[in-house]
Amino acid sequence: MKITLVRNATLLVEYCGNRFLVDPVFAKKGARDPFPCDEHPYERNPIVDMPISVKEILKRTDAVILTHLHSDHFDAEAAERLPKDVDMFVQDEQDRRIVEDYGFKSVETLPLPRKYYGIELIKTPGRHGEEGMSKEALEELGNVCGVILHKPGNKKLYIAGDTVWYKGVADTLAEYQPDVIVLNAGANRLPEGRLVMDAEDVLAVHEACPDAVLIAVHMEAFNHRVLSRRELWEFAGEKGFRDKLLIPADGEGFTV
Repeated sequence: MKITLVRNATLLVEYCGNRFLVDPVFAKKGARDPFPCDEHPYERNPIVDMPISVKEILKRTDAVILTHLHSDHFDAEAAERLPKDVDMFVQDEQDRRIVEDYGFKSVETLPLPRKYYGIELIKTPGRHGEEGMSKEALEELGNVCGVILHKPGNKKLYIAGDTVWYKGVADTLAEYQPDVIVLNAGANRLPEGRLVMDAEDVLAVHEACPDAVLIAVHMEAFNHRVLSRRELWEFAGEKGFRDKLLIPADGEGFTV
């Protein structure tokens, strides 16, 4: 398989002859207001430009996976530019209705009741907020999911989505034992608390699945970022798991 980071959580995944676009955000640099946060409150989003043109991305897309519909994972620009007949996979009926309201005609909820060209698409749970965040804040953030791609005889890919380390992730790792794991690892934070994995969470994933290759994304692209690529790389060196960690630059791809 080949996994290319476009920007933030937007990925191009080539898996068993199929090409999946994950969480597409096509907005130009600085097109949107900042998220409310303490770290970089005045930077407009996204804070970096697209390293790959939308035209090129569309050429490399057979189907789209949306882990959830927050604006740093699916935006109006992507809704406008994506072909309305592209196969779309979403986490639940609520998201399906929203995506269909944009005019998309082939939208299905995960998990799929059948294989997609021989590939299982398995929905996995996520918790979009750190322990101690209020119930009200978690409810406002809404549901999120991850997804596992698996075709027998091939490596198993787990895209964890917007989640912190918690029992749901630990149980997913124990049940499926993925070979490659994509983690949203920017420690992004709103005033209510941390939303996705930080360095300690990435270490916990490694310790739970020590043979897996980890790919850290969702970094240095939106203003509520906290953890930098360099900081995570240095942490991985201190903890001894650099040989299992990839941290792509925007536009960079890895064959794993």
